[in-house]
Amino acid sequence: MTVLDAEKVQHRIRLSGIDAPEKGQPSGHRSKEGLSAIAYRRQVAVEWHKRDRYGRLVGKVLVEGRDINLAQISSGLAWHYANYAKEQRPLDRQLYAEAQTDAKQHRIGLWRDPSPTPPWDYRRGKRTTPM
Repeated sequence: MTVLDAEKVQHRIRLSGIDAPEKGQPSGHRSKEGLSAIAYRRQVAVEWHKRDRYGRLVGKVLVEGRDINLAQISSGLAWHYANYAKEQRPLDRQLYAEAQTDAKQHRIGLWRDPSPTPPWDYRRGKRTTPM
């Protein structure tokens, strides 16, 4: 997502601890809409801890104190990105994992599909597909 600071400078944010469906995947558009519904034109706080290889800030985004990264998982609009879980605080790691388990058990969002393709597998497949 992109946020503006008080000086109207744009910052690209990679939401830590989650991975959302890509645009071409089922639920990709819904995931983006869900994020927009929570954060668009809202004041946010970003708790970031590093920059990724694309220069984006990697962090947790809060709207009125609500963790929207966690909200995306709870709504079945993103996966808990277990490959990077070790970078999370232990409590966040636990909450995100539990939220995914709950969304999966209740077949919420992308979990309506009995076998959704994680975005990291989708991207890998796209990279290796010949043109």
